[in-house]
Amino acid sequence: MDTQNGHQNQLIHVLMISFPGQGHVNPLLRLGKRMASQGFLVTFVTTEDFGQGIRKANDSISAEPVPMGDGFIRFEFIDDELAADEPMRRDLDRYLPHLESVGRRWVPAMLTRMAQEKRPVSCMINNSFIPWVTDVAHELGLPCAVLWPQSCASFLIHYYFHHKLVPFPAEDALDRDTEIPTLPVLKWDEVPTFLHPATPYPFLGRAVLAQFKNISRAFCILMDTFYELEPETVDFTSKLLAPIPVRPIGPLFKKAITGSDRVRADSFRADKDCLKWLDSKPDGSVVYISFGTVVYLKQEQIDELALGIEAAGVSFLWVIKPPHPDMSTVHHTLPEGFLDRVGDKGKVISFSPQEQVLAHPAVACFMTHCGWNSSMEAITSGVPLIAFPQWSDQVTDAKFLCEVFGMGAILCRGEQDKRIIPRDEVERCLTEATSGPKGAEMKKNALKWKDAALQAIANGGSSDVNFTNYMDEIRQKSESVLADSNGNGYPNGHANGH
Repeated sequence: MDTQNGHQNQLIHVLMISFPGQGHVNPLLRLGKRMASQGFLVTFVTTEDFGQGIRKANDSISAEPVPMGDGFIRFEFIDDELAADEPMRRDLDRYLPHLESVGRRWVPAMLTRMAQEKRPVSCMINNSFIPWVTDVAHELGLPCAVLWPQSCASFLIHYYFHHKLVPFPAEDALDRDTEIPTLPVLKWDEVPTFLHPATPYPFLGRAVLAQFKNISRAFCILMDTFYELEPETVDFTSKLLAPIPVRPIGPLFKKAITGSDRVRADSFRADKDCLKWLDSKPDGSVVYISFGTVVYLKQEQIDELALGIEAAGVSFLWVIKPPHPDMSTVHHTLPEGFLDRVGDKGKVISFSPQEQVLAHPAVACFMTHCGWNSSMEAITSGVPLIAFPQWSDQVTDAKFLCEVFGMGAILCRGEQDKRIIPRDEVERCLTEATSGPKGAEMKKNALKWKDAALQAIANGGSSDVNFTNYMDEIRQKSESVLADSNGNGYPNGHANGH
């Protein structure tokens, strides 16, 4: 064990800090595992409240370093000093400043302790909603990279909105189109919903946009996309942010890493029995339905979806998750007799091993909320989509998946639709996506993007080269940080930022 500890202490140590949300944690952890596999020690940090959930679902989540390829990954959790049922957690306008206040005390103390333990941190990485991490790193003289968890198109839209570079929908022009270089014209309901004046969640827009106030302090912007998917937008964004490099390094979930499956940050254990059920189905026969970890549809919409699926006569695997404990709502139910009528053609589960499901040959298409993590998983698996976005960048992703990438059909236009999608529209969309010329064209395009994604992460591919360049940059910066640290891991010999 001492030999192992000695080895860890010789590795470049990277500190990753994530906002406590599943869609934020997953891509950052994927990046952390990949960096660890290249011979780094990675400490992954999020809040204790979120950590409790992932520890219950995964025995490998602990402060003890877990071997990962040529390196190690370990976990620490910040106590946000709030009770489990504290309402502030649901109000980001209050919670995020509170988390920043706690984090600005906690993170420097953690860095000092790590330096005293002979494993000083020489680089920090954060994701959206917690831009103060970039400021803390800057104050301490540590390099910091930012992982943007959405598409490059979404990054550019938010950048343009923050800097007021083009007109967006406004109180006096709610249905205004938005025109941004390299992107198709965005209708009012195709702009990320948190940027629209009619959004009921303006605090989420403020949370996303906060990162753009100090983006120039990051030494690198990483994106879980790949160059071939958005070439003109990546090139344009790179020129806009120069000299800060924009590095598409996705799809992050796809790179095979020894020991990677041991360490996951899912808050619940997935139902893997569904994979055996899929084994019993013919290739390309099952519709996979899942709306992510946050979206919770109205009961009436669940009823219409069920009856539309039944009318289409397709086999389906449907993830119907329980409501979050904070939500004052009851668990969804299915129409009376529905499961009896569909019999073995349908299976309903609470939590899915989504990456494995999408890779299964039985899956014909994916009805999805179009969150970027799910979108990248579908693109890389070559699975056509039925787009059922609700909010945020989901509506923008749906436009690109369906109209630009040509691998999906739009069933819902998001919360701005303000309607329940009826069963006949569900039936028609399912039928088109699983049979006939439109379905065949969607599948053809999906397979084209799958090939492009796999080439991007293959040795010498665009994402592989970007990742290698990024790692080389960290190694160089690490040498500089440690040389200036007077032996304790921090420039100027201190870790308090003053």
